[in-house]
Amino acid sequence: MGHCHDCNVNIKIKDGEKKLVLVGNPNVGKSVFFNKLTGLYVDVSNFPGTTVDISYGRYKDYVVIDTPGVYGVSSFNEEETVARDVILFGDIILNVVDAVHLDRDLFLTKQLIDMGKPMIIALNLMDDVRRNGLKVDTAKLEELLGVPVIPTTAIKGEGMDLVLSSIDKASVGNRNPQLTERIKEYLDKVDNEAEALLVLEDDENVAERHQVRISGLRDEIYSDRRKEVDCIVTKSVIETIKGASLRTKIGRWMLNPITGIPMLAVTLYIMFKILGVFVASTVVGFTEETIMEGMYRPFIEGIVGSFVSQGTFFGDILIGEFGILTMAPVYILGLLLPLIVGFYIMMAILEDSGYLPRIAALVDRSLTSLGLNGKAIIPLILGFGCVTMATMTTRILGTKREKIIATMLLGLAIPCSAQLGVIAGLISQLGAFYTVVYVLTILIVFIIVGTILNKLMPGESSKLLIDLPPIRVPQLKNVMMKTVQKTWMFLKEATPLFILGALLISIMQYTNILVIIQNAVAPITVGLLDLPKETATAFIMGIIRRDFGAAGLSSITMTQVQTMVSLIVMTLFVPCIAAIMVIFKERGYKDALIIWLGSFVVAFLTGGIVAFIF
Repeated sequence: MGHCHDCNVNIKIKDGEKKLVLVGNPNVGKSVFFNKLTGLYVDVSNFPGTTVDISYGRYKDYVVIDTPGVYGVSSFNEEETVARDVILFGDIILNVVDAVHLDRDLFLTKQLIDMGKPMIIALNLMDDVRRNGLKVDTAKLEELLGVPVIPTTAIKGEGMDLVLSSIDKASVGNRNPQLTERIKEYLDKVDNEAEALLVLEDDENVAERHQVRISGLRDEIYSDRRKEVDCIVTKSVIETIKGASLRTKIGRWMLNPITGIPMLAVTLYIMFKILGVFVASTVVGFTEETIMEGMYRPFIEGIVGSFVSQGTFFGDILIGEFGILTMAPVYILGLLLPLIVGFYIMMAILEDSGYLPRIAALVDRSLTSLGLNGKAIIPLILGFGCVTMATMTTRILGTKREKIIATMLLGLAIPCSAQLGVIAGLISQLGAFYTVVYVLTILIVFIIVGTILNKLMPGESSKLLIDLPPIRVPQLKNVMMKTVQKTWMFLKEATPLFILGALLISIMQYTNILVIIQNAVAPITVGLLDLPKETATAFIMGIIRRDFGAAGLSSITMTQVQTMVSLIVMTLFVPCIAAIMVIFKERGYKDALIIWLGSFVVAFLTGGIVAFIF
């Protein structure tokens, strides 16, 4: 009798029994294979030191051990750590693979093969392959991988018996020859080839266990493995129209630039009409003007005004023009809340339908030159609703440099919906020529700044690794749950910042610091931009609220060129005080200060160039 001392699970192993380990990504159908192999004779043991349970049973002379669904063998989380140790302990691997997502699942498969473990592959969900208009050449796939590949549809029982009868045919696959040579260098320092591979891939737990240094080669190995997988998929998977469902065809059209770009343009136009026109005008007009300005502000001013008079220091701070009990609630609940709810509903629909990751994949190549990958399209789209909210969303990006680049571009060249509505009203009065000049100027600045930042900032941006779920009809419950959750998270994080911003502005106004700043900026607006002196006030107001600043321009008498220049500067100018506070919170003092000052320089320099040209 023996026990599983290597993986810390107390599983009794009889003499002559082999350990068969089931491995696969999450949701590939491993449980169906496990139940088929073990029947009712199943035990569950908690993996010591974790919250992860391990199921095991018996099939003939095999002890069958299930593992958590993982995307790779490493120690990034508890599931991967448990899966790793069980795999190291195993004799034979049954790798269950989602045939529809070979580009994702084969990364784990190739890692298992490089470990030198005998294995077979159950190519599951073959019925979905047909529905997705794909054809997998299993013979070619078996040749390229060097291990038995059995097509199955486990839930229907198809191919299951062949998998069971093929376990004894498990073999070591076609390993990466360069990696195999590197593994040999570690064999005298670890117990086996699988552990040597993990040390090469910088698994600190395994390295520490054997008192050896990690190699620092993880990124290189992962990159080479990704290229191998892409090559295998290209040679063994064929896209066909025959048998493909309408949803599959739509999903492909979304990814093809010829059809995908027009579809994206239509989607963005619909979003603009719903959010930028209906929500920003009609809904916000009711919530901000009717409810908050018409009902809430007089009510709160009446109550607080009976204790403290307006015009006094505390009166201005509490219920003044920018008071924490007046401007802050009006701004958050009257203006931002409808926009945030509207945007999160739209984003939840895009996400739940499976379209959002396809947008990311479609624009990935275009954003690469700006130091971003396709995921950055999410905060950039959100920025047209609220830059404050979008800045928080940059957390989804993979590296610090990507977050800084995206934050800079958001604060610089993406007008929020509140500002965009005012700008659209002003620019439309100037005619098509000046509208085109305005749009092209903002677009050119966006591209130039992104390209420069990509060249100057150290490091590299991450590659786009994203699953493409099937196209489906969004579920109302899912959409509403995501909207409520994300809206609440936004309000919790942003509300204190709005209150702090209102407090700072109120103090600046009461102490006449705002007037001093306006006078200091005036020479730049008149001398460099050739604009009336009064536009300095509008720019300052733009810091408080971007739409306030844009709206302030409408009351100033200017020529068409001056109006266009002022709108360009206003768009490129630093974002509102709430967004600035979030930028400092998200990016840190040093980086945020550079972004803030950089926006000033770019805005005034661009405005000066346009004023000089026209």
